[in-house]
Amino acid sequence: MRVLHFFKTFAPDSLGGVQSVIRDIARGTEPFGVETQVLSLSRNPDGNSVHVDGVWARKARLHLELASTGLSLSVLSVFNDMARDADLIHYHFPWPMMDLIHFLSRTDKPTVVTYHSDIVKQRWLKAAYDPLMHRFLDSVSSIVATSPPYLESSPVLARHRDKVTVIPLGTGDITRRALPEARRAYWRQKLGSRFFVFVGALRYYKGLHFLLDAAAETGFPVAIIGTGRLSQQLHEAVAARKLDNVHLLGEVSEDEKALLLDMAYGFVFPSHLRSEAFGVALLEASASRLPMITCEIGTGTSYVNRAGETGLVVAPADPTTLADAMRRLWADPSAARRMGENARRRYESLFTARQMGAAHAALYAQLLGVERPLETTLA
Repeated sequence: MRVLHFFKTFAPDSLGGVQSVIRDIARGTEPFGVETQVLSLSRNPDGNSVHVDGVWARKARLHLELASTGLSLSVLSVFNDMARDADLIHYHFPWPMMDLIHFLSRTDKPTVVTYHSDIVKQRWLKAAYDPLMHRFLDSVSSIVATSPPYLESSPVLARHRDKVTVIPLGTGDITRRALPEARRAYWRQKLGSRFFVFVGALRYYKGLHFLLDAAAETGFPVAIIGTGRLSQQLHEAVAARKLDNVHLLGEVSEDEKALLLDMAYGFVFPSHLRSEAFGVALLEASASRLPMITCEIGTGTSYVNRAGETGLVVAPADPTTLADAMRRLWADPSAARRMGENARRRYESLFTARQMGAAHAALYAQLLGVERPLETTLA
């Protein structure tokens, strides 16, 4: 089976949440005989059309960005060229340009769209986009929701429920990475024997300013891993408030991240808006046996982190309850360890890359009317 994934950005231009999911679907479906290509936009389409982890990542020129929507005058011809060789097209929502290309191309191939998130921030854009969006979702062969809570809470998915399949996101086991043990003593001296960790892009919906408030209230060491548009603001806030217990580590290597997750006491993920549709970083925390603290926002975060079982779930945008949850975990190491072990078991039962790949390969086979593929190698 040859599958073409289509989204506005992909490596090496960007490797955020959606892009990581595309990469992991490609990895997870490969043992089932799926050949993956990815089409996205780039300011440097010639230089950035490259193989990424064995996947051909082709680029069309990005001409303009409007309200986080990449626009291209040349992408239609590139899409048509790649779609001709594909058996199935896999779209990643939301991206209005993608909807237009879908209709302009008049593709007759089976189509899947992974519904990553409702449109939350650009409400003015959504009002104008609604007719095209629903026509697009009506036209595709199948829609994938990434968690049962998101299917239940999204008014858009409710309208198209008859064609929705739930396939939880999955990721490779980060604990299998070779840890840079020579760095352990350095981090222990810098962060202390116990610390909380956050991993993710530094974006408006991550609730990081509430985490700073909670860190100021508790005094517990907190390591923040990641970069993004809020980097400068957070550095300024930490400096102005003299939060010596908050460590902004920026971007680290995958091996270094695995080491820090292995060393951490707990994982705090204060996203407070529905733009956080799932939280892939929670899967890495789960695999690393970390108890988690998340906010109840009606999305996949509460599907990964089950309140009282794998961690604590608190009200969003409330630094006081966030601080209280941090205190509860800090004061009860045995409960923290038990929740961390439960998180690992839940990861193994629901959220591995192998399980996600098998479910997608089965869906592809169903839409193509072929026999469900057998796994040929270990994922």
